[in-house]
Amino acid sequence: MPTCIRCLGIVAPDARFCPACGAEQPHSGQEKTALESLAPSDISASVPLGGFAPGQILAERYRIVGLLGKGGMGEVYRADDLKLGQVVALKFLPADLAGDPSALERFRAEVRTARQVSHPNVCRVYDIGESDGRQFLTMEYVDGEDLASLLRRIGRLPGGKALDVARQLCAGLAAIHDCGVLHRDLKPANVMLDGHGRVRITDFGVARSAGEVAPGELAGTLVYMAPELFEGRPYSVQSDLFAVGLVLYEASTGTRAFDAANLAELREKHTRSSPTTPSQVQADVDVALERAIVRCLEKDPGRRPTSVRAVAAALPGGDPLAAALAAGETPSPGMVAAAGGEGALKPRVAWALLGTALAFMLGCVLISGFSADLGLAPAEKGPEVLADRARELATRLGYAERADTAAWFQRWYDPIKYLADHKVSTSWRREMGAWGAPLLFRFRQSPLPLTTLDWAGVPAVDDPPPTVSGMVTVTLDARGRLQALEAVPPQLDASPAPATQLDWPALFAEAGLDFKEFSEASPQWLSPQPFDARGEWTGALPWAREIPVRVSAAAYRGKPVYFEVLGPWSRPTRMAESRLRAASRFRWFVISAVVAVLLAGAIVFARRNLRSGRGDRRGALVLSLAFFATNLGLWLLSAHHVLDLSDEVWLFIDGIANALFFAAFAGLLYLAFEPYIRRTMPEVLIGWARVVEGRYRDPRVGRDLLIGSAAGAVAAFAMHLANGLPAWIPFSGQTTVSPYLPALAGGRGLFRAVTDSVGESLIASLVGLGLLFLLRLIVRRTWLAVILLAVVEALMWAWGENPLLDAIGSLTGAILFAVMLGRFGLIAGFAYFETNMLLWYYTPMPLDPSRWYFGTSLVLLAFALAITLYGFRVSLGARPVLVPAEQT
Repeated sequence: MPTCIRCLGIVAPDARFCPACGAEQPHSGQEKTALESLAPSDISASVPLGGFAPGQILAERYRIVGLLGKGGMGEVYRADDLKLGQVVALKFLPADLAGDPSALERFRAEVRTARQVSHPNVCRVYDIGESDGRQFLTMEYVDGEDLASLLRRIGRLPGGKALDVARQLCAGLAAIHDCGVLHRDLKPANVMLDGHGRVRITDFGVARSAGEVAPGELAGTLVYMAPELFEGRPYSVQSDLFAVGLVLYEASTGTRAFDAANLAELREKHTRSSPTTPSQVQADVDVALERAIVRCLEKDPGRRPTSVRAVAAALPGGDPLAAALAAGETPSPGMVAAAGGEGALKPRVAWALLGTALAFMLGCVLISGFSADLGLAPAEKGPEVLADRARELATRLGYAERADTAAWFQRWYDPIKYLADHKVSTSWRREMGAWGAPLLFRFRQSPLPLTTLDWAGVPAVDDPPPTVSGMVTVTLDARGRLQALEAVPPQLDASPAPATQLDWPALFAEAGLDFKEFSEASPQWLSPQPFDARGEWTGALPWAREIPVRVSAAAYRGKPVYFEVLGPWSRPTRMAESRLRAASRFRWFVISAVVAVLLAGAIVFARRNLRSGRGDRRGALVLSLAFFATNLGLWLLSAHHVLDLSDEVWLFIDGIANALFFAAFAGLLYLAFEPYIRRTMPEVLIGWARVVEGRYRDPRVGRDLLIGSAAGAVAAFAMHLANGLPAWIPFSGQTTVSPYLPALAGGRGLFRAVTDSVGESLIASLVGLGLLFLLRLIVRRTWLAVILLAVVEALMWAWGENPLLDAIGSLTGAILFAVMLGRFGLIAGFAYFETNMLLWYYTPMPLDPSRWYFGTSLVLLAFALAITLYGFRVSLGARPVLVPAEQT
């Protein structure tokens, strides 16, 4: 298979001149045969000229005008389409390959591949046909000449024209890559310039979809191949970009970047030698264009630009995103990802942000002793100790049979809220040390598996309902003192009543109360379980004698079925539920209606965006997988799994169904509304678009993570400050910050905290972005939409315990969250929310190495710190972490 001595392209055995570069070929064939054995397998021998005469009619439709050219894959003729009255080009498969099935399949593949692309800078391919057993394809006729011919005529392109060609070449190749196609034979001979100077990329003879390229497959023209292809590595987008660099180098300088007399020399230069920089060949080559060319010609594909749009963005004035928006088009996700430049931070800026984040993280830790529930009093007993205490108590009271148990912490909110409302001083927080940590420990046991009705499978006091004889619920405070008991007596019992009544003082002792200091009172609180004896007593707590309490108890056949310590904060919840039933139904009706309308609208818009090609399928898939993983992980870690196979199967089905629903719903909403956000506010999606492309170490992504983390630490400190001020200044109604209680269980609870925080942060950032988009549609200004979003967020969170103190935290957080989304985008909003929640809510603080929950606190705090440090390092790009002061 003869090759050209200059461009190494395929030439006919008897050809005097190369059809690609026009170089005269030696008659000896000595130089040509050196490459023959290693020529690309996709390139076939030429056929003689003159297959069809001018005026000949083919397929009763096309009239041949003349031969335009000839190459390894066949002849190209100019022809008139008699049906449509327009000029077309006909490309014929060589006659000697007409019976070759593999050649026919490649020919058809060229049509299938090329028809996927429609762009002004790509030559259109219309259809495939046959005449007298000869296969041909019809394509757009370009009235001009190819870049190779033009460069032979004029030497090189002037500076302005070279930039113009570079931009158009990038635009056309970007359209090809957007369709998932790799050109694989980009060279000056395949770049046409029409009569108006517009670039058209031609010849999809060896183009393939990205997933169809086999590793080590060699195709195209050797001179324009990337180094990795000589080493048998797979073809990629970056391989096409190497060819772009070679074409632009040749167009700008008039010479090839690499010239070689044989394949060995070509391989050596492509894989090991660096070309002379364009400005050394032609001094007037634009600096930005030269920089783009040099990056494209990197030996390592990983060091080349990530996409052809990144090349276009690096060109002088190159902003394809702005151009698409100006044209009223919806930019593609790839175009958004390529926008915004590298995004790397200067070291001094990165260090300043890191210092801010670390300082406010430390501030959160220090102030948590005054702002957090566990700062009022530490939780002295761990869940294992409290579970043993509850199990032993249930056994001692006569309820030893158990097939299943469940336990969890619950915030003991009512007493501290009561104290905050009625003691307008700073003393009540110090007095809480006598109460212990404001936590309740709930323990349930049952002779049957505790299979819940809730989809999440998390047991509660009334789920599953306490209706099975032998079910027991024990409630302890953080110090193990009994606060409540409920036991289900037998449904059928013919045994006589015991001669002795229940030892009421013993129950008081379990609660840490002295029965002698209580007076018998008329019963008011009714046991939820059947009983044959009851009593109520009034008195005071030994550790808070100024607060009156009531103890209510009931028994059946000498065994307690109900016990509860009631304070002035206690409310008849079973009665309140019935009063609120109508309001609850209305609220759920409104929520269901909103979800139904949102879902219906999302289906309509998602379908429209998918049909028009605007929907970001890959981003929707990534988002759906993230929601599926977090919801399924949350279910796995939080559900109360049972040994009963049938119950566990249904529990598993509920968990999978819920995860699939949220994944599908999130993906559907994303497909419905993301294209409109991409069209109106593409800058907020740049970091996200790069994450979707798998560019996790992109400096822009690191920058957004670092900025969001720093802002989240500031917001968390503001929340701790708002809740800690009443320790020094008397404010009414403000309580402390509760930790994420499942994390206190350790083990699964720790991983649940991480999973839940990620899922919540993802939801919050997406909802916030959607709200920002809707506000921008109304006010038409991004900055005004950011202000309105901050107002809306502040109003949502300001209705708490003390309006003034809550305004400190909610307003600070709302402003920072709105700025993160509106100025820095979705990734920054996610990092803000994740860091904020980890420092304010998810991490049990204060840090005390002597406490059993210290390890959990340390892990969650380390997770927040890891996000910040990762963002810091990645935000610097290739710059070193430590640089001299004069270089910062």
